[in-house]
Amino acid sequence: MSFLINFFSFLEGVEDILWGYFGVPMLMLVGLYITIQSNFLQLRKLPYILRQFIKLMRTREHDERGIHPLKAFFASVGGCVGIGNIAGICTAVQIGGPGALFWIWVTAFLGMMIKYSEVFLGLRYRVPNDKGGYNGGPMYFLQRVFKTGFVPNIVCLLLCVYGVEVYQFTIVTDSIVTNLHLDKYMIISVFLVLILFASSGGVRRVGNISSAIIPLFVVIYIGMGMWVLMHRLEEIPHVFATVFSAAFSGSAAMGGFIGSTMMLAVSQGVRRGCYTGDLGVGYASVIHSESSVKVPQEQASLAIIDIFLDTFIICTTSVLLILVTDVWQQPIGASMMVQTALSGYFPYMHLFMPAFFFLLGYSTINAYFCVGLKCAEFLSPRRGRVAYYLYACLSFITFSFVGINQAQAVMAIANGLLLVINAYGIFRLRKEISYDLGEVVVTAESGYKVAEYEAS
Repeated sequence: MSFLINFFSFLEGVEDILWGYFGVPMLMLVGLYITIQSNFLQLRKLPYILRQFIKLMRTREHDERGIHPLKAFFASVGGCVGIGNIAGICTAVQIGGPGALFWIWVTAFLGMMIKYSEVFLGLRYRVPNDKGGYNGGPMYFLQRVFKTGFVPNIVCLLLCVYGVEVYQFTIVTDSIVTNLHLDKYMIISVFLVLILFASSGGVRRVGNISSAIIPLFVVIYIGMGMWVLMHRLEEIPHVFATVFSAAFSGSAAMGGFIGSTMMLAVSQGVRRGCYTGDLGVGYASVIHSESSVKVPQEQASLAIIDIFLDTFIICTTSVLLILVTDVWQQPIGASMMVQTALSGYFPYMHLFMPAFFFLLGYSTINAYFCVGLKCAEFLSPRRGRVAYYLYACLSFITFSFVGINQAQAVMAIANGLLLVINAYGIFRLRKEISYDLGEVVVTAESGYKVAEYEAS
């Protein structure tokens, strides 16, 4: 037992070093560079992107190869919009203070272009598969950066680890067992069967499930959040003032003197913002590469809506809820904060939140698992799929009996390593990225032609 305690303490130390010295600077620098290079595409083209999204919602037809672009979008969003938006994001405020929200916003703004870039490169260098779809992602576009397959294989291995979402699986099972007093072994078994069913259908099935769950979640959750915030309307200006002031001074509910520093607010804001938005992970690149869209930048632009919805709408609502109700200063677990804040205004939250967590966790875990399977098959076309199923089942069961913080540390380390490698690859391939939305042009730097891509 002492070995496990020491091991997980070591992992948490590695997480702090990785994000403090590599992850945070890499995201900020590369994100800022691409934002400037694209002439602030995430602001400049936002109206056009929203119009395209609405147009896609009205369009049913798509090419035979690949899946409908909106299905790919919802499958990707299913991995972002989840328990991390409710529980994980509260950890940032609990440790880094209200100022962490400001750095979450900064992370999302810069991260929009990192995610755009990874999705674009995933589609540009994808290859057709024998299932009527495509294979793409960082393991393909990184081959253009590194001379050997070693680094792309390492990224695939990390995505396999990241694809088994032990953090959200643990939160879902704990929430159901605690609130409904059901047998833990039964819950774990049923949940595993449902995950294996969804993942066996690939991105198409995961997209169908996410497109049914995510819109329902957004409407209900944002509606409940707005109801609470409207009742605390007079406190919101003070909360925003606290967020901006604490972003540069620091104020945390836990962590003592160290927790009150600005750097902790920055670090927590960036790392949790990266986790909820899957920034630089390459996960979205794998999912979106399945789209039937021929022009990479059109599908990549949907990643901007992804982050806008994930961070500026849902995560912000979660943080504002715990700030206006002062729940963030109470000595309770992060997974219970939003539930506690909402319980003052809505009844039966002890029943509602487990069901909510289950739906969100299910859509997220499905999306991650699907990516992990594709990466396992990339590493070993013959045995990868079976090996991954065995590894996933073992990991899900093991971490169900381990603390939530330890599960989150594992995910954060995989996230940080993937961010550093993929951001470096994106920077090296920066001249290959097109930011021309709604136009068929040749970029001056790369010579990239939409017509050439469509013919290839």
